[in-house]
Formats: sequence, structure tokens, C-alpha cells
Amino acid sequence: MTTCCRQRCTTWILALVFFAELVLPIPGQAITIGEEEELSAEMLRIIFKKLPVVDDPYVTAYVNRVGKRILSVMPEQPFRYRFYVVNEDMYNAFATPAGHIFIYSGLLEAMDGEDELAGILGHEIAHVYCRHISQKIELAKKVGWAQLAGMAAGILLGAAGGSAAAASAMTLGSAATGATAQLAFSRENEMQADQLGLKFLTDAGYGTEGLLKVLKKIRSKQWFSKEQVPTYMMTHPAIEDRIAYVGSWIDDHRGQRPPMQKVNPAEFERILTRLMVEYNDVSSELGRLEQILQREPGNTLARYRYGLVLARSNRTTEAIVELKAVLARNAFNPYMLRDLGKVYFFGGQLDAALSALDSARSMIPEDPDTLFYMGRTQQELGRSAEAVALYTAVIQKTPDYRDAYYFLGQNLGQQGALADAHYYLGIYHLRARDFKTAATQFKQSLRTSDAPEKRERAERLLKQVEEEIKAEKKALEG
Repeated sequence: MTTCCRQRCTTWILALVFFAELVLPIPGQAITIGEEEELSAEMLRIIFKKLPVVDDPYVTAYVNRVGKRILSVMPEQPFRYRFYVVNEDMYNAFATPAGHIFIYSGLLEAMDGEDELAGILGHEIAHVYCRHISQKIELAKKVGWAQLAGMAAGILLGAAGGSAAAASAMTLGSAATGATAQLAFSRENEMQADQLGLKFLTDAGYGTEGLLKVLKKIRSKQWFSKEQVPTYMMTHPAIEDRIAYVGSWIDDHRGQRPPMQKVNPAEFERILTRLMVEYNDVSSELGRLEQILQREPGNTLARYRYGLVLARSNRTTEAIVELKAVLARNAFNPYMLRDLGKVYFFGGQLDAALSALDSARSMIPEDPDTLFYMGRTQQELGRSAEAVALYTAVIQKTPDYRDAYYFLGQNLGQQGALADAHYYLGIYHLRARDFKTAATQFKQSLRTSDAPEKRERAERLLKQVEEEIKAEKKALEG
């Protein structure tokens, strides 16, 4: 996707979430929980079509663990929260109705630790907790959806550096003018989310300094032109006031907070490594890491990442040399050993791959990547039964590991187990949000299965994807 296309996609999403972030709640006036969930479902369909949401079992599981740790100390919530990462080099984060929270990879990669991630997630959780979106919908009764959309687009044009005339032309009418005036209360909204977010962080055992650090990083990102202002500052205004407030809150509460719970910094480093290596531009990442290693030749983490990016660039021999050098200093690091096994696999060195992966498995027996690539290796060696067992273990332990469904279905099809093969391929395409292909696969599973239990599970998922197809069609017609 080109930079221009990505900017247009981001503008669409900002228009969707704009009112969620910028309006003072109106006590006693809100849409129902059910209506909020329906609105959220519609927004998610657009978001997943417009934005490159990361589908990675490690990244999403980690961000969800941090979010759920915060949720664990809160009162019972009416929504089932979900946390996502968007693969965009931008400083941004936002929440939709009903607890769907998105953070951009650019902002995540700018962080130095889990406490900073927790700070941003705590703030977004607080927006959902306050039901800012559901409170805002009340304006639709006075203004109407078309004018609200025009207002959002107009304000976004102004925020993104568009002409004042173009922006103001989209906010005409006395009702729209009155509604726009309510946007002035957005500072109070942000302060409320920070106040509650800080409490949630403290109760969850996180250091509150993380939020202050990341807000200062976002502020430092702005340069000279309006086009270079971080997107987060467009949807989360008054950042100077927020920094001052958060700093004062931290000073006022020193010595009053419960002991912080320890976090494993290595886990945060692994997630950043995953994002940088798997999702960033290869040539840019190679250049950046080469510069770091020129300055710091003993930087083990940079060398490890460099080896992985070399592998992604199909420079397998060089990658193996780098990873072996790193492993010589970290002989008992199972994740580095696993990654060496993956590089051997993609380089066609199957026996070496199986040996490295088997050693890693002895230390991290439930790691999904280790199991998955052992399955891939066994499949390439012609050991289909062993591969099926490993893929099955992956999806049992990590149901969000999408590629395991594909290779499991492929192997089962080669063995002649067509009903199961089509079923798992259907799940693969369902998780890829390719609903039409998923429906085709589930129908094929039904045609080739006589087992009642298998038919029931395929029928249930077929109904789900057919509902999604109808909803997408309706959205397009609307």
C-alpha cells in the first residue's frame, strides 16, 4: 500500500473515531450497550478493510495481555475488550465503541518498555470506560448523520493542514455550529481519561511514569509543518496540558502507590523485534541496523535483529553466521535458537532446522512458532502424520495462529481427509476476513462429511461468514 493510500485510509478511520475522543460526556444520555456493540461491529468492518491490522499471534497476544492486566483491576465491564496493532509508522492510538483498542506500530516501536504501552492502553481503556462514544451519539438527534460526517471531515481537513475554506464549508448550519462548539470540551475528556487511566495503571501495578514518557515522545515528534504533527495529537488534543497534569499527578502520589509488579523486559524486546523484523521495510531496517552496529559492534540485540532481517532479505548464509555469533553469547536463549531453526528451514537445510527447533522445543515446549516450523520441516521431509500432529498442537495452544490452519488443511487434503481439510481451510480464510472463500470451503466440508459433529461445526461457521457477507454487502449499498 502506498504512503498516499495509507494516509487516505487513516483519514477514514480518524473520521470514524473522531467523536469518540473529543467530546465531553453528557450524563444520562447514551446509546444502549447493544447499540454500541452494533456500532462497533460496523466500524470494525471498515477498519479491517482500510487499515493493515497486524495478524501476528505473538504481537496481538502480548498487547492483549497488557490490556487485560489493566482490565483485571477494574469494575466488571459490559464489553469484551480487544487490542490490536496497526502496521503503520505513525504515532497514533484510538478506541472504538465497545472496547476495541488500536495502537500503531510506529508508536509501539518508539517505546522503551511495557509501562509506556500500558500508559497508552490505560488511557484508551478509560475512554471506553467513560463511554465517550455512546454519549456523543446523542448529537445525531440534533444534527443528523450527514452533517456529523461533514463536521468530522472538515475538522480532519483542518487538522491535517487542509485549507480553512474547505474545512469550514463542511460545517455549515446552526445545528452543526452548536454541535461543533461542544468539541471545545475535548480537553476535559482527555483529562478524565488520563485521571482514570493513571488510577487503573496504579491498581494494576504499573509505573505511571510510562504514560508521561510516551506523551513526551509524541510531543517531540512534531516538527514544523502541520503535515508532520503526529496523528495522535489530532485525535488526542491538549497534549501540553496532559503532560503537565500527568507530571503533577505523579509528584502528588509519590510514596502513596502500592509496589509495582515486575515485568519481563525481554518479552517487550521480543515483541519489538518481531514488529521491526517482520513488518518494517527490509532495506530501511537493514540500513538502520547497519548504522547501529557500526557505532556499537557489541550490541547483541541489534546483531540478532540484523541476522533476522538478513534472512528476510534471502541472504541466508549471512543470516546464519550472524545468528550463530549471537547464540555463542546466548547459548541458552531458546528464542534465538528457534529463529536459527527457522532460518535453516527457509534455507532448505531441513536436518539442521529440525535439530535447532527440537532443542528450542525442549526449553519452550508450547511456543507456537517452534511447533509450527517443526511441522513445516516434517512436512517438507514427507512426514505428513508428524506434521499434522504439530499443526494440531499449534491451534490447540494458540487458536489465533492463522497459518497453522492453512497448512493443517493442506496436509489433511493430501491424506484424503477432505471434510476436515476444507473445514480448516475455511477457518484460515475466515480469520483472513476473506468471507466468500471461507463460505466456499465450509460448503465443501459439508458436501464431503457425513459425521454429525463435523457437519454441525461447519454449518455454524458457514452461518457466521454468510452473515458477514450480508453485512458487507449492506454497508457497500448504504
